[in-house]
Amino acid sequence: MNTSVIEISNLQLAFGLVFIILAGVLSLVHSLKLEKDLLIGTLRTFVQLSLLGFALKFIFNIDRLWLVVLVFVLMVFFAAWTIKGRVQERQVSFFWPVFLSMTTGYFLIAFVVTAAIVNVDPWWRPQYFIPLSGMVIGNSMNATAISLERLLGDLRGKRQEIEMMLCLGGDYKEASQGIFRNAMRAGMIPSINSMMAVGVVFIPGMMTGQILAGADPGTAIRYQIVVMIMLVGSTAISSFLVLSLVRRRCFGPSQQLLLRQTKQ
Repeated sequence: MNTSVIEISNLQLAFGLVFIILAGVLSLVHSLKLEKDLLIGTLRTFVQLSLLGFALKFIFNIDRLWLVVLVFVLMVFFAAWTIKGRVQERQVSFFWPVFLSMTTGYFLIAFVVTAAIVNVDPWWRPQYFIPLSGMVIGNSMNATAISLERLLGDLRGKRQEIEMMLCLGGDYKEASQGIFRNAMRAGMIPSINSMMAVGVVFIPGMMTGQILAGADPGTAIRYQIVVMIMLVGSTAISSFLVLSLVRRRCFGPSQQLLLRQTKQ
């Protein structure tokens, strides 16, 4: 099996922009008004990934625990900040609960995978810990945003039902139990669906990258199985922690629901 990697030149990379141009033309023809987003997204892709490449080379060469942990925390911070921008909620402050919950859940998953499953020595070896953590953060971030939107939306939409249960003597957990459960389900379903379809409907990115880099398909498959299981676990843990903390912030000291109906 040929394990050499085929290099992509700058000219070949530029040629790939034909797909962006095609998307832009379709947007213009059908008045989708996505030309600006396509341009900004393309520029950010080139700039951010180029900067990431330089940063990873720097981190891999230094190989220090504190720097690896710092990079991990920064990745989680920007993920939480992205969620804050996506979930349009002004009445309840949720950034720090989200950040702390994601940091705890994602670090636990990444540590177990690198230290116990992949058996990396040391467990914080950046060539493994940073990419695996990135996959956990990137995929679970979307699930967290979905579950958080569902929780806040349902708490606000079912306000009368919740207040009735509170008046009958229930606490905030009992009054919002069904909403909490549905929010967790909403966040976990995409990762479960991915497990159902992996290998049949699509070939995952990590497995594809390893095969293109010349890795044995069997090894790539084992890594991908670990990644899929890791993503489901991180989604479940982070969603539970985030929803638990944010739900508590939605109720006052006297168990009253703080969320009000937004004006149309």
